[in-house]
Amino acid sequence: MADEIAKAQVAQAGGDTIFGKIIRKEIPANILFEDDQCIAFHDVAPQAPTHFLVVPKRQIVQLSRAEDSDAALLGHLMIVAKKCAEQVGLSKGYRLIVNEGPDGGQSVYHIHIHVIGGRQLGWPPG
Repeated sequence: MADEIAKAQVAQAGGDTIFGKIIRKEIPANILFEDDQCIAFHDVAPQAPTHFLVVPKRQIVQLSRAEDSDAALLGHLMIVAKKCAEQVGLSKGYRLIVNEGPDGGQSVYHIHIHVIGGRQLGWPPG
């Protein structure tokens, strides 16, 4: 966890991201879902027994920079998260997380939803 916090403090917006490379299939990923708007794949450093990401194919740097015109895409990401959670058997519940900025733990500046579950999740989360 400390490593993720450290990464978030030095991460900056701009340029290509690891998610762009996954979307273009330059880096392999364990893909759960893909359509013309987004891709969902398992996280390589899971924080729970089940941990996957839902990423739009169009890069929105961070939630605070999303426009009103992004509403349909952002809603689509939530629906895909729900469908993938059902697909992987998260019938008892799960958590959706969007990290925003350095203090929110954002280490990749391409908006994405973390979906975590498979165990009882505590509150508060961090």
